[in-house]
Amino acid sequence: MTGDTRAQHLMLTRDDIRRAHAAIGPYLRRTPVVQLDLGGPVTLKLEQLQCAGSFKARGAFTNLLLRDVPPAGVAAASGGNHGVAVAYAAHRLGIPARIFVPTVSSPAKIERIRQLADLVIAGDRYADALEAAERWAATSGAMSVHAYDQRETILGQATVALELDDQAGPLDTVLVPVGGGGLIAGIAAYFAGSARVIGVEPDGAPTLFRARAAGAPVDAPAGSIAVDALAPRRVGDLVFPIAQAYVEDVVLVDDDAIRGAQRALWQTARIAAEPAASVGVAALLAGAYTPAPGERVAAVITGANMSLAQLDD
Repeated sequence: MTGDTRAQHLMLTRDDIRRAHAAIGPYLRRTPVVQLDLGGPVTLKLEQLQCAGSFKARGAFTNLLLRDVPPAGVAAASGGNHGVAVAYAAHRLGIPARIFVPTVSSPAKIERIRQLADLVIAGDRYADALEAAERWAATSGAMSVHAYDQRETILGQATVALELDDQAGPLDTVLVPVGGGGLIAGIAAYFAGSARVIGVEPDGAPTLFRARAAGAPVDAPAGSIAVDALAPRRVGDLVFPIAQAYVEDVVLVDDDAIRGAQRALWQTARIAAEPAASVGVAALLAGAYTPAPGERVAAVITGANMSLAQLDD
C-alpha cells in the first residue's frame, strides 16, 4: 500500500488511544490475559470478562464520555453486544438510551438490553436495525452510537491492544475476530505494523475478506452461528482503510471449527466464550492460521453474552 493511501485513513495515534484509555478506565475492567497450549503457547485476552460481557463496553464509554450527548440521549443499533454495551454505559452514566436489534440477536443479549434500556426489535439483519436507529436519531435528536464505523468506537476498541501489549508484549501476531471491523481497526491502528494483525471471520460472513478482495467495502452474506455478532452487511468505511494499511491477512473458519473452539475453551480452561469470540482459537485449532515455531501469538476472546445452555459440559 502506498504512503498516500495510508495517509487517507483515520488517524489514531498511540497518544490518542492512551487518552481514551485514561477517560474510560474508571468505568471498565482491565481484563486479564492467560496462556494456553493450543498446539503451541497462545496468549488469550479475556474480554468476555469485561463490563457488560464484551469488549464493546470500551467503544460505548468512549462515545458517551468524549462526545457531547444531547438531552434526548443516545440511539444504537446492534446485533447484540454493542447494544448491551451502550445500554450498560448509558445506565451507568444516567443517559437515556434506545437500542435497536434485529431478530437474529440472541435471546440472552436481548434480555440483557431490556433490563438496561428501551429495546426495539427492528428487521431481520443488523442493517435493518441500523436504519431504524438512524431514523429514530434523526427525529428525536438522540446521538447515534455506531457499533463500529465511528472514530470514538474504534478508539475505544483500540484500548484492548494497549492493554494486551502491556500485559503480554512484545507479540508477533494478534488474531482478531471481525464483524464490522471496529475492533480490528483499533488493534491494527495501535500496532501499526509492529505486530502482525490477522483477522478471523466465519466463512458464512466474510465481510473484511470480501472487502479486501474487492478493494472496497462490499456486501457479504450473513450465514453463521456467529451471525448475531460477526455479520453486518459490510465492513465500515472508516474501518477499511486502516485494515488495508495494517491488517496482514484475513482467514476464514467454518461453523464446526467455531463450535469446536468454543467447546475446547470451556472444557480445557473453563473459559466461557460465545461463538463469535471463539473464532481466533478456531483458526489455530483448525489450521486456518499456523504459527511458526517460536512465534508469539495472542488471540482476543471478545465476549460471553450467551445462555449457559450453549456450553457443553
